[in-house]
Amino acid sequence: MEHPIRVAIADDHKIFRNGVINSLTPYQNIQIVFEAEDGEHLLSIMEEQLPDVILMDLKMPKMDGIQATIKVRAKYPDVKIIILTMYEDDNFILHLVENGANAYLLKNSEPEEIYEAICTTFQKGFYFNENVNLALLKKVLHKTKPQVKTTFKDEIEFSEREKEVLKLICNEHTTQEISEKLYLSPRTVEGIRQKILEKMNVKNSVGIVVYAFRHGLVE
Repeated sequence: MEHPIRVAIADDHKIFRNGVINSLTPYQNIQIVFEAEDGEHLLSIMEEQLPDVILMDLKMPKMDGIQATIKVRAKYPDVKIIILTMYEDDNFILHLVENGANAYLLKNSEPEEIYEAICTTFQKGFYFNENVNLALLKKVLHKTKPQVKTTFKDEIEFSEREKEVLKLICNEHTTQEISEKLYLSPRTVEGIRQKILEKMNVKNSVGIVVYAFRHGLVE
């Protein structure tokens, strides 16, 4: 049996934390490892215990979710961050995604979607829902397309193999799936992914997808 996905919740409202915990209780592959009242509390606990995924509120005392996301991403790049908030503003969504958030959900999301987001970000590195993130990416693409170069060659030089891996990442394929499709070892795929990250100067797979959409590299 695979190890459960270790989840932490950072939110200053205990009632909301309890509600999320109760909604995730039926899923045996989810383990709530700890709760935090704010960003500072979250980071202090993470010095002793690392989760796989964090459910992060935005508005918290002492250190808000934006600051906490940036600090977690800098210190713990492998930990996945799902923003779970009541703010639907496009500027919040874009800013958080560009600074390392792996998904952005509203607090009125169904428990099934929160569960799906946890599993998907853990396995694939990001989760975009139809109503918020994909709509934002399309909007960003339309806004920025006239000001940016839209071909691989004009913007950044990618090898043919890097282009193949990039497109599969944007189509939500995991490292294992990409390795099977391209007949490469998972380690080779991760090496190519790292080169793409360096060339784009982004932090994770979310950054790759946002960059690709904004620069017209994928449909």
